[in-house]
Amino acid sequence: MKESFYRTAMLLGAEAEGILERAHVAVFGTGGVGGHACDALARAGVGRLTVVDNACVKASNLNRQLCAKKTTIGMPKAAAIKGCVEEVSDCRVTAVSEFVTADNAASLIPHDASVVIDAVDNVTAKLALITECARLGIPILSSMGAGNRLDPTAVRVTDIYKTSIDPLARVMRRELRARGIKSLTVVYSIEEPKAHVIPAPDPEMKRSTPASVPFVPSVFGITLAAEAVKKILEENNV
Repeated sequence: MKESFYRTAMLLGAEAEGILERAHVAVFGTGGVGGHACDALARAGVGRLTVVDNACVKASNLNRQLCAKKTTIGMPKAAAIKGCVEEVSDCRVTAVSEFVTADNAASLIPHDASVVIDAVDNVTAKLALITECARLGIPILSSMGAGNRLDPTAVRVTDIYKTSIDPLARVMRRELRARGIKSLTVVYSIEEPKAHVIPAPDPEMKRSTPASVPFVPSVFGITLAAEAVKKILEENNV
């Protein structure tokens, strides 16, 4: 057993190490939510990650994104999170700098993935991932809105059709129902989104750009990772 797995094994058992080592998780979106999911999965012992994100690190990401460091500003986020993961684990990471669409979702989702994590913030991309995973029979866990919130204790896990309050979840329920998707495990917040105290300081930001703090997106990401590990172990009767 690897020394890095000692503390984990005390809770999950020795058998879990091999199961997680053989697992392959695909994480779409490596920002405030997805980056923390990648880190937690790697530290938990997941052997393979495919990380997909088309954006580059900006200084405004430093307040909440694991891949954002002064030394990574300007770097593709997928490559930056790959570097972070490889510093703390033996996880094998494939970094893909692409934006997910209905046309390329089938080619971007690894067909041997144990679980897919949707941490993207674009409805069209989310729907493409969820629909394609349903077709392939691959479990997917989806993040709802982590922005404009301050309370990390309000994060919950439930089915999309049992969510309330979250505006993104409301849109997703409507769109998934129209596509015949009857169930989806999501991480969401029961906190009402906060109004902005000041407008976005960066003129390049859209008016709809959400505000964000370090301690809510990270909880979303860690919760998604926990659910992924639980699902992988349950599939293997552990």
